[in-house]
Amino acid sequence: MGRSDKKTLYHYTDFQAVDGILRCAQLRVNNVLRMNDSAEMRHFMNRLCSAIAERLESRGDRECSERVKVLFREEMKKEYSAFAACFSFHRDDAAQWERYGNRGRGVCIGFRREYLQRMARGALSLQAVFYQDDMAGHPMVEEFCRLIQEGTPLSGENPEIRRALCEAWACSVSFKHPSFSSEYEMRLVVSPFGKDGFNVEPCYHVTKERIKKYYPLDLQVMCEEIGIGLEDLVTEIIIGPDSTQSMVIFQDYLRDNGLRGLAERVSLSDCPLRVSI
Repeated sequence: MGRSDKKTLYHYTDFQAVDGILRCAQLRVNNVLRMNDSAEMRHFMNRLCSAIAERLESRGDRECSERVKVLFREEMKKEYSAFAACFSFHRDDAAQWERYGNRGRGVCIGFRREYLQRMARGALSLQAVFYQDDMAGHPMVEEFCRLIQEGTPLSGENPEIRRALCEAWACSVSFKHPSFSSEYEMRLVVSPFGKDGFNVEPCYHVTKERIKKYYPLDLQVMCEEIGIGLEDLVTEIIIGPDSTQSMVIFQDYLRDNGLRGLAERVSLSDCPLRVSI
């Protein structure tokens, strides 16, 4: 139990999602704003606004500081969608099981990081999540202050300010509050600001309570593009510590779906997490 050697990224999920990934060779990237740490993008933008305003006030430019606050307040009324699949460097980790692995009843799939990195082209990017609350030294603070110093009108309609705001939103996709730093996460991201050449059509999952939007990535095609197979991409599969799944039946499932190599890489979790009542 613990961190991997950084060559493997672990995706914690449930058995329905595993069926989609392994049998259907489809990896879903879900809306970041709908994940259980859903405030992260807006938290980033709020902290960025505060850092820019504080920098301007320290220079004695209170008027521009107030205008920046208005600019960001208007921007925050919008809802941008960014989509991601989440991975951790932590292998067989109790916190990951409880938060993302169906409370220990799901599955952890190991992916070879090198191959995910090679797949992340065009609108897709594999990003390390950064955990930072103090934005004073963030490059976007410098960028906004540079634009203001050059006399760029502080309006969301101005092309340069619009570009900077879009860059800020893109940065926010890989931001999480420092309290999540123990997750040690990377994300496969589809940004809403660079989807040129991204020809994947969105899909919708309808539940009793809401409609969720996601993009299905074709792992078979993505593997073929870099000259590997799905069994090269997946390094191991760990059945959760509180799962009732038979390992033998799961191995039969893999073999019967043409994944004989993966059947030999299935193991049971060693994590002591037990959440059943």
